[in-house]
Amino acid sequence: MKDLLRTNTSLSEGVEQLLNLQAKIESDASNKYLAMAAWLDRNGFAHTATYLYKQAEEEREHFLKVFKYITDMGGIAITPTVGEVQQEFASFKEVFEIALQNEIAVTKAVNKVIAKCRAENDYATEEFMMWYVAEQREEEKNARRALELFELINEDEAAGKFALDVQIAKIGEE
Repeated sequence: MKDLLRTNTSLSEGVEQLLNLQAKIESDASNKYLAMAAWLDRNGFAHTATYLYKQAEEEREHFLKVFKYITDMGGIAITPTVGEVQQEFASFKEVFEIALQNEIAVTKAVNKVIAKCRAENDYATEEFMMWYVAEQREEEKNARRALELFELINEDEAAGKFALDVQIAKIGEE
């Protein structure tokens, strides 16, 4: 059946595979942010937890956007499996160190899809993925800003932890 379906899509198999991988990466990012938000909630960082719950939902939307694009283009979208997600973190700061590394990994995956699109002359998918380029620029900037706040505010004091919780939750509102 797949051979018959393949004739009804302009997506090459290689681009479709990378898009399905991107969908999984976005889904995984949502789950990671959800676990981070839950850890923050358990540890009294209510404002930042709310911020990361929103990030989890945003990543889920990113996943659905790729997933729907694949089906709209006549491809076969694969529902990703849910893998193990880190549940515990050594510190408040570690959450954002991991978040930044995850965002950088997502950016690299987006770039890989675009490179494949260019190699295959798939201009429609490249244009679709350019939204993710802009989004990733913002996501990385926000994660870096959170880490900058740890350099500006002393996390070792209770007042510092509270200030960090409040200030990190405001990231992206500027």
